[in-house]
Amino acid sequence: MTGSNSSGHRFAGLAFLLLAALARTALAQPAELIVSNAKIATLDERSSTAQAMAVRDGKIIALGPDAAILALAGPHTRKIDAGGRTVVPGLIDSHMHAIRAALSFSTEVNWIGARTIAEALERMREAARNARPGAWLIVAGGWTEQQFAEKRRPTLAELTAAAPDNPVYVQLFYSSLLLTPKARAALNMPPEADPPPRMSIERNAEGVPTGWLGGDILSVSAQFDKLPRPTFEDNVAGTRKFFSELNRLGITGVLDPGGFNIASSQYAALFRVWRERGLTVRVAYSLFSQNNGAELAEFRNLAQMLPMGFGDDMLHFNGIGERITAATYNNDAPSEEAKEKFYAIIRWAAQQGLTLTIHWQENKSVGQLLDLFERVNRETPITGLRWSIAHLNDGSAATFERMKALGVGWTMQDAMYFQGDQELARRAEAARRMPPIMTALRTGVHVGAGTDAHRVASYNPFVALQWMLDGKTVGGTTLRGPDETPTREQALRLYTLSSAWFSFDEDKRGSLEVGKLADFAILDRDYFSVPAGEIARIESVMTVVGGKVVFTGRP
Repeated sequence: MTGSNSSGHRFAGLAFLLLAALARTALAQPAELIVSNAKIATLDERSSTAQAMAVRDGKIIALGPDAAILALAGPHTRKIDAGGRTVVPGLIDSHMHAIRAALSFSTEVNWIGARTIAEALERMREAARNARPGAWLIVAGGWTEQQFAEKRRPTLAELTAAAPDNPVYVQLFYSSLLLTPKARAALNMPPEADPPPRMSIERNAEGVPTGWLGGDILSVSAQFDKLPRPTFEDNVAGTRKFFSELNRLGITGVLDPGGFNIASSQYAALFRVWRERGLTVRVAYSLFSQNNGAELAEFRNLAQMLPMGFGDDMLHFNGIGERITAATYNNDAPSEEAKEKFYAIIRWAAQQGLTLTIHWQENKSVGQLLDLFERVNRETPITGLRWSIAHLNDGSAATFERMKALGVGWTMQDAMYFQGDQELARRAEAARRMPPIMTALRTGVHVGAGTDAHRVASYNPFVALQWMLDGKTVGGTTLRGPDETPTREQALRLYTLSSAWFSFDEDKRGSLEVGKLADFAILDRDYFSVPAGEIARIESVMTVVGGKVVFTGRP
């Protein structure tokens, strides 16, 4: 026995020496990039911090104190002194319509973050000054009247005065839109008294039409489809510009669920930027059905050359969603026939090993969706496929338990920041637990954070993070109470490592650990200590994706 133990100890000792030698050899090569004098929040299992980080070949090779990490520098190492600033893993939005937003970002007028109507109108005037004569000026969304000090929408007269020589289209969420007279003429629309199908004329207190039209997601999307499309070169320029804008806010990854108004051919700009190695945000994209009534055939056709994960670390296919069928989209009471057609698609997806994400709003009706998931699971297990439900702002503990049992995650967005005041009027006290972030975390269901930008929300992750922590709407109303409020670290984890789970990437990114991709942001102020009401103002001083600096801001 003694001899056996001695041999075991000698073997263990040799193994240790061999591993140590391999580690020394790996670190003997100089780092390509070193960040020092920093407060690095690694978000590893121990919630550890570090002063410095070394990067080579796009990955983190070491973390530790300044002296030890700086010793890994070579003559060509790029050294970045963070000046004591906080460094966080690159933020990952688990549900953003980024590909669609990017297509027109270089040609749209953006009201995101405007605090007054005067500021919004000045952005319109500036766009008109810079636009070619007669060019369309389009505000596609991402704003609400509650963000303005005036607490109202711009009027038709104000918009016409701001851009008298251009057709103007303004969209508010998927509920309202406004077209100036030149826009109506350009689209050959009938007089104001004759609204488009499924739309209504909005009137003021005196019964006079305001110029605004009310509608729903289908009717508003139908009007947007009538607008002239940006050119392909505009699409490419917009993709580069929008992703750079996301980098400015520390975003290094998005999960894109497709969306209305974007056909498969419109992914060409994204693919070109990817082929040219110009992507600065990692994109995992899903296929969104566009052909009402023929969704299964559409998915089969598009996905036959797209196995799960097809692509690389910058761009890859991530299954189907967020609309599976038109008949079950935003429908709390689908017919039995509609549910059977839906079931046929999700059964096919499970058989193909595809990830699936589904848009569902109401907890009162989500049980029938989970019934179908459970039915599929009995035939073809889905627990390892990382299916997810988006939105579901009023999810219950019982719902989350069912989701956890199926391995189904929840992608949660900050819709209540923009629409919380309306929900409070509609649901009364029930709105004060929406969304139930901590209830979901306590059940152990996987939760990813995001925005659902840019038609219905701002893409700014720090707006979402502030809202997660203070529970205040854009109008200043405090809704969600302490029982459903995460800590700052928990909220940040939802925007990083937890979001990475939905694209099978948690072992590659989402935390700052040796061997993981070097995706991180150096922030202009400390996320962990600034007053909660100032978190929305945070920006990135420097954003790095795969060890490559993709954005530098003010010092």
